[in-house]
Amino acid sequence: MASATTSDAPAQTGRAGNSTWTVVLCWITVLLEGYDLVVLGAIIPTLLKTHHLGMTAGDATTIATLSLVGVAIGAVCVGPLADRLGRRRLLIGSVVLFSLFTIVVPLANSVAMFAALRLIAGLGLGACMPVSLTMMAEHMPADRRARASTLTMTGYHTGAVITSLLALQVTDDWQILFYLLGVVGLVVAVIQWFKLPESEAFIRAKRDGDRRVPFTELLGPAYLRAGIGIWVASFMGLLLVYGLNTWLPKLMNDAGYPVPTAVTQLLVLNIGGVVGLVLGGFVADRRGIKGTTMGWFAVSVVMLACLSVRMESDLLLNAVVFFTGVFVFSAQVLVYAYVTNFYPASVRSTALGSASGIGRIGSIVGPSITGALVASGIGHPWGFYFFAAVAVFGFLAVLTLPRTMASGRTEISEPAA
Repeated sequence: MASATTSDAPAQTGRAGNSTWTVVLCWITVLLEGYDLVVLGAIIPTLLKTHHLGMTAGDATTIATLSLVGVAIGAVCVGPLADRLGRRRLLIGSVVLFSLFTIVVPLANSVAMFAALRLIAGLGLGACMPVSLTMMAEHMPADRRARASTLTMTGYHTGAVITSLLALQVTDDWQILFYLLGVVGLVVAVIQWFKLPESEAFIRAKRDGDRRVPFTELLGPAYLRAGIGIWVASFMGLLLVYGLNTWLPKLMNDAGYPVPTAVTQLLVLNIGGVVGLVLGGFVADRRGIKGTTMGWFAVSVVMLACLSVRMESDLLLNAVVFFTGVFVFSAQVLVYAYVTNFYPASVRSTALGSASGIGRIGSIVGPSITGALVASGIGHPWGFYFFAAVAVFGFLAVLTLPRTMASGRTEISEPAA
């Protein structure tokens, strides 16, 4: 079995305590991101109902878009900084930034200030996931990096579920959701300061002087082919994730399903997502990340196409939606897993940040296009035709990726010893 290069080896025996803190704190950080990115959608109906700050539906859309723009910018910018200054320092700083600006969101005295605070909070938030995934990958052996990525991302869905449940309890007292997130984030940052170790792969890369951090490094001959495929696949993957999470209930309702059934499908979809993340990482570490990701996108095409057909059986509908979640959500995360395995430590965070940042553009485009289809009265079935086509492009993008890692080793595809 091919092994990782010496400079990119995981933490040695005897550092298990440090590795445990890394796993726990990175998972919680991603959980906070999942919480934050759902919280605005959960309170928008209340904000509009109470005319908070005179907010209109258009204002709410602008705020939501700017939040995602901030996340995209933060994801792209943090990579070179994390490769130069260190993963630990950037992660803690990012958590503090989004926590502080989240606490003051309820204090905004205008729609413009509300939007500005969400934009700045998004800058810190966007940095959290790429750095967390990088640190998790660098604390795992190379043959477990897919699982490192997918298991970390289960925190995202856990955070989304927590937000949904809390939002049902606080109703008009929506400010509590922001205060809670901000305070918990600051507490997490304090714990990270004392307990989160720096990535040993970064320390070795810094010691060896192997720190090629400019984004333009990714445009060089060694990385360009992989970079284009990764960016396109990430764009398509996040388009699917956000498009489905935003519009699935409405698409189901347009297909003739009762509202309770349509809303339930969103829960079923995300339960499938958690199962898919665990399963996808397990399979990818044994069968190869590229092949598994292609397979996941391919099955996603079939599942999304099936949803365009009206089903009379609730059991069949739930099964199709569940497996849609299994394959769509983890296909996106497996793209991240490929990044952590392909790039060396010297540019890994930069590469992962660029993949996340460019992918975030898809998270903005997906809901917008699907919303336009819904507004035109053709959300069903054309929304699912659109999603199926996007999954095809995701499959083709992954198909172009090299199997040989940038370090010169071949992708691990057999069981670990």
